[in-house]
Amino acid sequence: MQFDLLAVGLTTIDITVHPVVSLPEGEAGQIVEKIVLSPAGTAGGTALVAQKLGLSTGIASAVGDDPQGQLIRWMFDAAGVDTSLLGVDPAWPTSTTVLPIRPNGDRPNWHMMGASIFAPVTDAVFTALARTAAVHWGGVGFPGAAGRGAELLREARARGVFTSCDLIAPSEAAQADLDALLPHVDIFMPSLAELQALAGTGDPAEGARRFMARGAGGCLVKLGGEGALLVLPDRQIHAPAYRIDPVDTTSCGDSLCAGYIAGRTRGLDPAGALRFGVATAAQVALGAGTLGKLESYDTTLAFMRDTPVREKA
Repeated sequence: MQFDLLAVGLTTIDITVHPVVSLPEGEAGQIVEKIVLSPAGTAGGTALVAQKLGLSTGIASAVGDDPQGQLIRWMFDAAGVDTSLLGVDPAWPTSTTVLPIRPNGDRPNWHMMGASIFAPVTDAVFTALARTAAVHWGGVGFPGAAGRGAELLREARARGVFTSCDLIAPSEAAQADLDALLPHVDIFMPSLAELQALAGTGDPAEGARRFMARGAGGCLVKLGGEGALLVLPDRQIHAPAYRIDPVDTTSCGDSLCAGYIAGRTRGLDPAGALRFGVATAAQVALGAGTLGKLESYDTTLAFMRDTPVREKA
């Protein structure tokens, strides 16, 4: 199979509950509107959204030998995501997250670390580069990668593969890993909070330049309700957020990454791909779970045409 996108790294199953006003006391219960199960994570969520947008995607990660892992594989297969590089690690459970989404969109969570965090980058993943157009690295600071992330991205770029990178959370391990990864990354895609923690500034453009000074070819900063900022060596482009009432923003970051890559793959220029990524994230935010209300590439173009953007404050 030829991959438009191969996503490598964190793969979880998200159990999203909406809305959760409060936790029941004692053994009391509550009726909620939705409980949604979906593959998620910086790799898993990005792959699922990109596939929904019409890309041929593959997932390189691992699940546990448990029902959650079986369900993730089945859901990927049903969506068309290639799972030939999704391993099974009996030593660890499948990474799982429970997200009680509050009516105002807040999303506290319970997360169980699992197999994808400890998944190695196998020789089969390197072999797949010969049939891959883009690689999205979502395993920053993961012990299972054992330093092979930089090796994989270096080889990918040598083959002319577009490379992008996202991370789960800022940490000392992530900071050290980025020093090795960024020289082999075309576009680094942090959130504003991650940029503040890792680059030491609240200015997204300045933070992006600091990451580029460490080797990244460019930087896409996810700004939440303010949209996104793309900083390239010769310019910077801002795409405003769309005017929506969000339901669940859990997977917005991963979906923005997927949307940008999908737009780029379909031939949009950087500004168009950025706007397409923001529109993808907006549609995901309109519903619960990884896909939210996202339907297709064409409906995303229609959403961009018909939905007004938020005016800058």
